[in-house]
Amino acid sequence: MKKISREVVAQAMTYEAYRQLTDDLLTQGKTTGENHSEAMIHYTQLNVARMKRLDKTTRLMESVTEQLQQINRPMIWLTLTEAWCGDAAQIIPVLQKMAEASELVELRLILRDENPEIMNAFLTNGGRSIPKVILLDARTLEVLGSWGPRPAAVQEMTLAAKKDMEILTDKEAKKKRYQELTATAQKWYARDKTRSIQEEFLGEVGENLRTRARVTA
Repeated sequence: MKKISREVVAQAMTYEAYRQLTDDLLTQGKTTGENHSEAMIHYTQLNVARMKRLDKTTRLMESVTEQLQQINRPMIWLTLTEAWCGDAAQIIPVLQKMAEASELVELRLILRDENPEIMNAFLTNGGRSIPKVILLDARTLEVLGSWGPRPAAVQEMTLAAKKDMEILTDKEAKKKRYQELTATAQKWYARDKTRSIQEEFLGEVGENLRTRARVTA
């Protein structure tokens, strides 16, 4: 996918609108998407608490702030997400802080299940993993690149757990392995204090801007 339509971008949410939507749905006993099970509601409630905490505690590294302020073209970071996604709750508040540090960047959010065509153009190992950030030229809406769905260390944990779950035949054993993955990943995020998100995502942004500069030179 080389470009994103203006209609999609126009309907995309700000971070504040996304947070409000999540809160409103929870008051109705719902989350985003079609699955409003007790488990999905619980995940969403945990994610609201995580996002609130990260809104208050996230501090950008000085080197990251400096690089963000050097961005020289208007960009939109269009991000596929869902309110029940634990990785999204850890990553999106950090992206918002990073976007706020540059006058030329806007973070916009769209729901994965409402945008299957876009999601299917940005799969990870054939899967619809989120969050997925699509880097756009704000003027042309040309796709410059993408990042996600999670930092490399957590992605490695996730792939290992998926291999384990493919072998397991017992439903409860699979559930237990998934719960172990979730707990381990969340502990990793807490220890890392958003450093890897900042560095890895900014690395992708910088590489795409440098590539673009070489092409247009």
